[in-house]
Amino acid sequence: MSRVYNFSAGPAVLPEEVLEEAANEMLDYQGTGMSVMEMSHRSPAFQQIIDDAEADLRELMNIPDNYKVLFLQGGASTQFSAIPMNLKKNGKAAYIVTGQWAKKAAQEAEKYLDVVRVASSEDKTFSYIPDCSDLDIPEDADYVYICENNTIYGTKYKTLPNTKGHILVSDVSSCFLSEPVDVSKYGIIYGGVQKNIGPAGMAIVIIREDLIPEELDKSVPTMLAYKTQANAGSLYNTPPCYTIYMCGKVFKWLKKMGGLDAMKERNEKKAKILYDFLDQSEMFKGTVVPEDRSLMNVPFVTGDEELDAKFVKEAKAAGFENLKGHRTVGGMRASIYNAMPIEGVEALVEFMKKFEEENK
Repeated sequence: MSRVYNFSAGPAVLPEEVLEEAANEMLDYQGTGMSVMEMSHRSPAFQQIIDDAEADLRELMNIPDNYKVLFLQGGASTQFSAIPMNLKKNGKAAYIVTGQWAKKAAQEAEKYLDVVRVASSEDKTFSYIPDCSDLDIPEDADYVYICENNTIYGTKYKTLPNTKGHILVSDVSSCFLSEPVDVSKYGIIYGGVQKNIGPAGMAIVIIREDLIPEELDKSVPTMLAYKTQANAGSLYNTPPCYTIYMCGKVFKWLKKMGGLDAMKERNEKKAKILYDFLDQSEMFKGTVVPEDRSLMNVPFVTGDEELDAKFVKEAKAAGFENLKGHRTVGGMRASIYNAMPIEGVEALVEFMKKFEEENK
C-alpha cells in the first residue's frame, strides 16, 4: 500500500520520517523496553521527552522567558472556555469574527463575560479579513481575540489587529509553526496541534506569565486554571503523553528543515503553485480575496455542485484524499500544511488540469 497525498484539514499529514522514527521506537523507546504509550508520565524518560519538546519549541518560536508553555488536553475548543475564565477582570472582551471557530469561541465566552464583536466578515461568507487598524474596542475590554488562520474559509491575518493597548489572544491552530512569529505581540498564542504539528488530543498554550491569575479562582475548574497547569509543568494529571512525544519529534524535524524561516519560504512556494493555477483556470476558482489568502488552507469551487462532487470522487480514486470542503461551505479545500511535500501540490495541480480538460 503506497501512501496517498492527504489534504485533510486535521488530523492531518505528518512528516514521513517522523512516522518512521516513531514506528521504530514503538516497542522499545531508547532502551526502556517499552513504548512511550505505556510509559509513566512521572518517569525520568517522559520528563526528558516533555522538557526537550518545550526547549525545541522555545527555540523554534524564539519564545521570551516571561512566557509559559503549556501542553494541555482538549484541543483548541477547550480553550474557548479557559481563556475567558482565566483572563476575566472587568468581565468584557472584544472578539473579531472571521470564521466558524472565532464565532464559536465568542459564543462560548459569552457564558463567562460580556462579548463585544468589534468586527466580522460574515457578510461575505468569511471570504476576507476585515480592516482592523482602527476598531472600536471598549476601554475596559480584558482582551482582544482573533483566530489568525481560518481553516474552513482559507483566510489569514497578514497584519495583526491594532488592539489599542489591550491584550491580544490568538488561536493559531491551522498556521502553527508555518512561519516566524513575534510571540511578544501576544498575551496568549495557542492552538490545537492536529493540523500542523502532531496527532489530535492536545493544545499548546503559550501565555505571558503576568496573565496567569495569582490566586486560583474557585469558580474556574481546577483543570482549566492556567495556574494549576503552569505550577505543575503541564503534569498536574496524566497529559497526552504520546501526542507530546510526537510533537517533540516534529519540532526536531522543523529544526532540521531550517526552522520557521525555511518553512515559510517552502509554504509560500507550495501555495503559489496552487493559487497561480486557480487564478488562470476557467473551471476552478479560489474563494478568498487574494490579499487575505492562507498559505495553509486553500478552498476552491467549480460553481457547480455536481461537478465538485465528481472532482472529489475522481481525485480520491487518483490518490488525493480529503479534498471535500467543510460541510458549512461545500466545494473543495486543499490543506497544504508543513508536512505536505511540494510534489503533492504539483501532482494535485496536474490532476486538476487534466480534470478541467476532460470536463469542459
